[in-house]
Amino acid sequence: MTKSATPPPADDVAAVARLKQAFNIIRDELAKVIVGQDDVIEELLITLFARGHCLLVGVPGLAKTMLVNCLSRVLSLSFKRIQFTPDLMPSDITGTDIIQEDPDTGRRKFVFLPGPVFGNMLLADEINRTPPKTQAALLEAMQEHKVTAGGRTYTLDEPFFVMATQNPIEQEGTYPLPEAQLDRFMFEILIDYPTEAEEMEILKRTTSSYVGELQHVLTGPEIMELQGLVRRVPVADHVYRYAMDLVRATRVTGNAKDGAPDFIKEWLAWGAGPRASQYLILGGKARAILTGRFHVTTEDIQACAAPVLRHRLVTNFNAESQGITTDAIVERLLETIPVAETVKA
Repeated sequence: MTKSATPPPADDVAAVARLKQAFNIIRDELAKVIVGQDDVIEELLITLFARGHCLLVGVPGLAKTMLVNCLSRVLSLSFKRIQFTPDLMPSDITGTDIIQEDPDTGRRKFVFLPGPVFGNMLLADEINRTPPKTQAALLEAMQEHKVTAGGRTYTLDEPFFVMATQNPIEQEGTYPLPEAQLDRFMFEILIDYPTEAEEMEILKRTTSSYVGELQHVLTGPEIMELQGLVRRVPVADHVYRYAMDLVRATRVTGNAKDGAPDFIKEWLAWGAGPRASQYLILGGKARAILTGRFHVTTEDIQACAAPVLRHRLVTNFNAESQGITTDAIVERLLETIPVAETVKA
């Protein structure tokens, strides 16, 4: 016999049903402008409802900016975009103090001018084109949801969601994100080329007078309420165990290295940390409620494994010389690590 679970509150069950309906409406609305990219849209929403941030990787021209802009309009959120360049300064992101004259007293005083980070959805375009000092300014805001300027701390607007992009083919003049900073992103989402049918539809839409009118689906307060709902989704012990086993199997150093499969020891120089386990569970929770379930399955964990792990695994020379990617390693890992059994009473 399995352990009996406490039935979820009726309000939470109703909220899950509303979110599933909203998810379908969001996809229908985005389809007015965005052709295809269903998996990308789902992973973006999982990240948003799990209070995470994501890194979008794709070649230019795949509508990354348009997708994020349209999503912000559908969700009634403010959208800001920063084009990262080598001369970008931290204050260009967070804001700065400026001298302003008080019209009543005639005296000058410092007034904080907020930067583009003070928005709900922030697109950090080509984040690896700016030096580490400027990258760190954004990553601090992502972690703390606060910025400090002139000795004062300012709280960011909620919900706060960062989507950073990287171009995978042009690396000249870039400052790649260190592994410790990559770890701050919940998902790394790969955007692929459209299919033949999708590309034909894109051509027809973008070369005609067609204009898709987007409707609002969720507001900021509603999103924050649903983010709280994600945290309340129950998870069985065997699902926790499966997520932990997947992550611990990637480690080739420390006290977990003995449990790593042979192919992990052959291909990886460094594995994923505990934040990966946390994001697997949170991603599984968000995916569950998006599909109308108030419980997490091991299939939810498997669906989140690639976007959570692909940027947290560091391959060694053996893997690089054989053309082994982190996605291939994750796929092999899912085939190797057994699903933990249901906890018995």
